[in-house]
Amino acid sequence: MSDEDSETPATELQGGEENELPIIQLCGLVEELSYGNSALKTETEMFEKYYNKLEPRDQRHPRLSEIKITGAEFAQLRGRYRSKSRVGVDRAIGLSYDQKCELVLKELDDMKDEIRHMRANVERDLQHHEAIIEEAEMRWVEVCRAVHEFKKDVLKTISKKKGSILATQKVMKYIEDMNRRRDNMKDKLCLKNVSLKVQRKKMLSQLRQSKLQRSTEMSIHLDKEILLRNELLEKIESETLQAEEDRAKAEAVNKRLRRQLAEFQVPQVMVYVREKILTGDLEKTIKMWERKVEIAEMTLKGYRKAWNKMKTTNEHLQAICPPGK
Repeated sequence: MSDEDSETPATELQGGEENELPIIQLCGLVEELSYGNSALKTETEMFEKYYNKLEPRDQRHPRLSEIKITGAEFAQLRGRYRSKSRVGVDRAIGLSYDQKCELVLKELDDMKDEIRHMRANVERDLQHHEAIIEEAEMRWVEVCRAVHEFKKDVLKTISKKKGSILATQKVMKYIEDMNRRRDNMKDKLCLKNVSLKVQRKKMLSQLRQSKLQRSTEMSIHLDKEILLRNELLEKIESETLQAEEDRAKAEAVNKRLRRQLAEFQVPQVMVYVREKILTGDLEKTIKMWERKVEIAEMTLKGYRKAWNKMKTTNEHLQAICPPGK
C-alpha cells in the first residue's frame, strides 16, 4: 500500500468526526442501505442462479459468498478501492434494466414451471391418498358393521348366559354364519369374475369381428380405389400415347413445311411479270368463257322450255286425235 492509501482512513475519520450526523439520520441511512443491500443481494442470487444454469458445473467460477479473505486483505482492498474512487476510475460493470428484466422474467417462468410440476405431483399424491382413505373408510364401515352384529348377536347372549352351552353354540353359529357368508361372497365374486371373463371374451370377439369387418370394408374400398386408379392410369397412358402420336405428326408436318420453306426460291422479276400477265390473260379468258357458258345455259333453258311446250302440245293433240282414227 502507498502512503496516500494509508492516510486515506485517517482523513476520512477526521472528516467523519467533524461532520458527525444525528442518530436518527444515521438510522435512516442504515435502513436505506440495508434495503438497497437486500435488493442487490436478491438480484445477485437471481443472476448467479441463471448463470449456473447456463454454465457447466466444472467451469463455474466461485461465488462471492464462497470467497474467503482475511481482515487485512479486506482492508487493503477497501483502501485501494477508495483511492481509485477518488481518482475517478470506476470500472464496475452492472446489468442494464433490460437484462435485469429478462432475468426476472426467466426466473418467473422457471418458478411457474416448478409450481406447475409441484401442483401436478401434489394432485396425483392427493388422489392416491384419497383412494387409500376411501378404501380404508369402506373397510372401517365393514368392520364397524361386523362388530355391531357381533355385539348384538353374540355378546348380549354371552353376557346373559355365561358358561352355558347356548352361548357357545351362539358363538359357533355366528362363526359358521360368517364363514358361510364369506363363502357365499366368494362364490358370488367367482361367478362375477366368470361372467366378467365371458363378457370380456364376448367384447373381444365383437371387437375382433368389427375390426375384421372394418378391415374387409377397407380392403374392398381399397380394391375399388385401386381399380379406379388403374383405369385412370390407363386412360392417362392412352391419352399420352395419342399426344405422342399427335406430336410426331405435328413434328413431321413442321419438318415438311420447314423443308419446303428452305427449298423455296423467289422467281426473277421478269418471270414474275410474265407469269402475272399470263395469269391476267387466263383470268380474262376464264371470265369470257364463263359468260359464254351463262349465255349457252340461258339459250339451253329457252330451248328446253320450247321443247317442253312442243312436247306438251303434241301430247295434247295425240290425246284429242288418236292415230288410228
